Amino acid sequence: MRTIPGLKDGASVSEAIRLVAQAFRPAGIEEADTDARLLIGHALHLDRARLIAQSDRILEAREIAAMSVLAARRLRHEPVSRILGQKEFWSLALAVTPDVLVPRPETETIVEAALDYVVRDGLRMEKLHILDIGTGSGALLLALLHELPKATGTGTDVSEAALQVAQANAAKFGFGTRCSFVACDMASHIQGPFDLVVSNPPYVAHGEIATLAPEVREYDPMVALDGGDDGLSAYRAIAADAKRLLAPGGRLFVELGAGQEAAVRALFTNAGLTVGTARKDLAGIPRVLGAGFVP
Repeated sequence: MRTIPGLKDGASVSEAIRLVAQAFRPAGIEEADTDARLLIGHALHLDRARLIAQSDRILEAREIAAMSVLAARRLRHEPVSRILGQKEFWSLALAVTPDVLVPRPETETIVEAALDYVVRDGLRMEKLHILDIGTGSGALLLALLHELPKATGTGTDVSEAALQVAQANAAKFGFGTRCSFVACDMASHIQGPFDLVVSNPPYVAHGEIATLAPEVREYDPMVALDGGDDGLSAYRAIAADAKRLLAPGGRLFVELGAGQEAAVRALFTNAGLTVGTARKDLAGIPRVLGAGFVP
C-alpha cells in the first residue's frame, strides 16, 4: 500500500484532506480536492456537512489506516465511484461493480432527449414501454421509469453479472415490478414493440481503447467499451433491429462518441429511419441522436 506523505497519527480531518489531495495532484488526478473529501468522508462514515463540522477532530490510527487504503486505490487511478461502490445518475444513487460501466454525466443527455420527446407529445402519463439496450447498471431505464410513472421497461445486456446489478438497482428504487431484464447480445432476443428505445452502446474503436484514461481503460468492462474496428458495430445492430423493435410513432435515442454523428446518422438513414438533430452535451459535443420511422 502506498503511504500518503505526512499523513500520520495526530492529523486532523482537515489536514488529512489536504495531504491526500496534495498526493493526488502529481498523479494527474484532476478533481484532487473533491476526491480526497469523498474518500475521507467514506472512510469516516461522514457526509459532507459532518466532515466540515468535524474538520478539527484528531484522527485515530485505525481511521488513518482506512483512508490510506482508499487513497492508495485512487492513486492507482481506480475511479472514486468504484471505490465507493455507487454513482449518482439522474439523482439516483446507483450501485456499481466491476461488471458495469460507471454512468457518465453526459449520458444523462439521453434521458433529457427522451423526456423532451415524451413531454412534447403529451405522453408522460401514458403506459409507455421502454427498451434499454446494453443496460449495464440500469441507469437509463431506471431514470426514465423514475420520471414516467406509468411506464414499464426491459433492459438487455450480454453480461449476466451486469444484469444482476441492474436488477438490484431496480429493486432498491422500487421499480422491480415495472421492469425486466434479458441476457442477450444487444436486442437479439427481444421482439417489441417499444415506444422508447434507448442505448449507450459500446462505441470506442478497438484500436483506440489503449489511449483511454486509465480510469476507463483499466476499470470499465471491456465489453461495454469495445465498439469493433471502427466503433460502429453496435449501431449497425441497432439500425438493423429498429424496425422490429419500434412501435408505430416510437422513438430511438442513442449516445454517440465524439465525432461519430455523421457515421451513425448515415447508418440509421440507410435503415429507413428519419434522424433528428443531434443533441449536444454540456461540453458542446453532439452526444445523442434521435430517430424514428415516419408512417
